[in-house]
Amino acid sequence: MSDLKKVIRQEYLRCAKDPVHFMRKYCYIQHPQRGRIQFNLFPFQEKVLKLFQNHDYTTILKSRQLGISTLAAGYSLWLMTFHKDRNVLALATTQATARNLVTKVQFMWENLPSWLQVESAENNKLSLRLANGSKIQAKSSNADAARSEAVSLLIVDEAAFIDNIAETWASAQQTLATGGGAIVLSTPYGTGNWFHQTWVKAESGENDFLPIRLPWDVHPERDQVWRDRQDELLGDPRLAAQECDCDFSTSGDIVFYNEYLEYYEKTYIKTPLEKRGTDQNLWVWESPDYSRDYMVVADVARGDGKDYSTCHVIDIENNVQVAEYKGQIGTKEYGHLLVGIASEYNEALLVI
Repeated sequence: MSDLKKVIRQEYLRCAKDPVHFMRKYCYIQHPQRGRIQFNLFPFQEKVLKLFQNHDYTTILKSRQLGISTLAAGYSLWLMTFHKDRNVLALATTQATARNLVTKVQFMWENLPSWLQVESAENNKLSLRLANGSKIQAKSSNADAARSEAVSLLIVDEAAFIDNIAETWASAQQTLATGGGAIVLSTPYGTGNWFHQTWVKAESGENDFLPIRLPWDVHPERDQVWRDRQDELLGDPRLAAQECDCDFSTSGDIVFYNEYLEYYEKTYIKTPLEKRGTDQNLWVWESPDYSRDYMVVADVARGDGKDYSTCHVIDIENNVQVAEYKGQIGTKEYGHLLVGIASEYNEALLVI
């Protein structure tokens, strides 16, 4: 009996130090085809798990169905089991999606051996709280989701698809700043959203996030045949690229495809003949030709210096842009500037 206790104690200590060992040996997951199976981590999952352990903030740009949400669930259970009073908050586009991660934690916890399983103090559809004070709960993302929580770990699933995630993140920062961490994961969904901006800044070292990129081919059971099949199954190569290739430029609902914009940038962008104005923001490519007709199309900002006023001068006959302005000036000054530009370009039609 004493030998058994010694073995259990050694194994418990090893699990407490190494989440990879804890998960590989004692965590079970629900496989859609095979049912209850042991969570045998792939090498890339082991690497990601160690990055979770060694970095407070990670952002993951991932392909579909790599088991990263399940990995985050296992890491959450490891934190809760071997640390007291850890509060894990799972956020997603809907409460049901966030609840899915909590369900994974609950399934792993229920299947732990008795000497590893910390007794539960609360266990329902949206949360699991253990007797050591640690807990995980699921919420849909909103500005108040993390405001009143002392969050130890914030997990944001499919962050690119959450409209108000910037507000949620701003409110969560107040509690995370006291020593918490965050795992933000998503497939790409267009550019300019909070997830894309966070990823770009992480790559350039402008924030605290460690960027982890996981395209489809990190999975050892996938090959080019699998990738080609995704084009057929999803019915749209662009959607397949979004779900598999970790490519922001081919993802999202957009009017102008990025590859078209890149083509125009490489083909048609030219250095202006001159840059004029007190702020040097009036760029001219062609001087006025008084035998031609022009149009000046303008967009006016509020004039408080927080946004830009812009205009384009177009040669109506050949549809070529001949000048443009982009600057932060008052509305009255901008009005005078527009009249001046329209007058110079052969009394151009001015469209505000």
